[in-house]
Amino acid sequence: MIIWLASYPKSGNTWLRFFIISLLMGTKTKLNLNHLRAILTFPNNSQFEGLISNDLDLEEVAKNWIRSQEKINSNRNLKFFKTHNALGKYKGYPFTNSENTLGTIHVVRDPRNIITSLKNHYSFAEYEEAKNFLFNDNQAITYSKKQINKYKKENIKYSLPQFLGSWKTHYLSWKNMKKNYILVKYEDLKDNPLVEFNKIANFISNLTGIKFTDEQIKLAINLSSFEKLKELEKKYGFVESTTNKQGKKNKFFFLGPRNDWKKILDNQTSNDIERKFENEMKELKYL
Repeated sequence: MIIWLASYPKSGNTWLRFFIISLLMGTKTKLNLNHLRAILTFPNNSQFEGLISNDLDLEEVAKNWIRSQEKINSNRNLKFFKTHNALGKYKGYPFTNSENTLGTIHVVRDPRNIITSLKNHYSFAEYEEAKNFLFNDNQAITYSKKQINKYKKENIKYSLPQFLGSWKTHYLSWKNMKKNYILVKYEDLKDNPLVEFNKIANFISNLTGIKFTDEQIKLAINLSSFEKLKELEKKYGFVESTTNKQGKKNKFFFLGPRNDWKKILDNQTSNDIERKFENEMKELKYL
C-alpha cells in the first residue's frame, strides 16, 4: 500500500523524504542524497514498464495510473511515493483510489515563497513567468526528450509527466483526500521542527505499526536539516537539480528557510498572488 508524500513543487517534499529516510535508516548507514532514490516519484518510468509506449504523453500515463498502482501493490508491501500530481481526474482518469492508498502526508507552502524557488528551479528569466506557472490551472511538468534520453543512457530512473494545476487547485485537490490524511505546513516544519516532525513520525507509526524512539526522531531531524542537505548537494551534486540555459546546474537547495518573500518579492507580484489565492491563503493563515 502507498503512503503519498504530496506537494506542489518547491514546497519541502525533498526535505520530508529525507526526514523519512533518515527516520527509517539513519542509525543503519551514512546517508547521502542518493538515498532519496528509496522514495521514488510517482509516476516514474520504472513503474510503467509494459504499460505505456510514450514517456511524454500525459494522457497515456494518466490512463495507466491505477493499473500501475495495482501492479506496485500486488505484493501488499508498504511504499512511500513522492508526487507533485494533483489529486482527482485527468481526462476522466483518477490519479489514485482507496484500494491503493494507505495514507497521505500533504505538504503546503506559502505561494509567495514558492515563486522564488520556482524561478530558480525552472530558470525563469522574470517573476512574471513563475507567476504564470503558479496561476495556470492546466499546468503540467515533464522532462524534455533530450533529458529523458540522457537518463536512459545513464540508466537513471526518471519522472513521467505530472499534472499540477495551479497552486490553488493543487492544494484543494489533496485537501479532499478522505483516507488517513495529514496536512503539514512548510513554515511549521521550519519554525517548530521537533513538534511537526514528531506529528509526521506518529502518523507513520499509526499507519504502519513501526515504532520510533525520541532519539530516532531527533536524529532524523538533525540529519535532514536544510544546511546538511545543501552541503551534501555542494559536495556530491544532486540528480534532481535542473540545468539552466547556460548548461550549468541550478542549486536545488537554494534559499530554503532564508527564502523570505517580504525581502525578495516586489509589491506587485506579492499582491497578485494574494488576490489570486486569497481564500486559500486565509484558510492556511498565510493572510
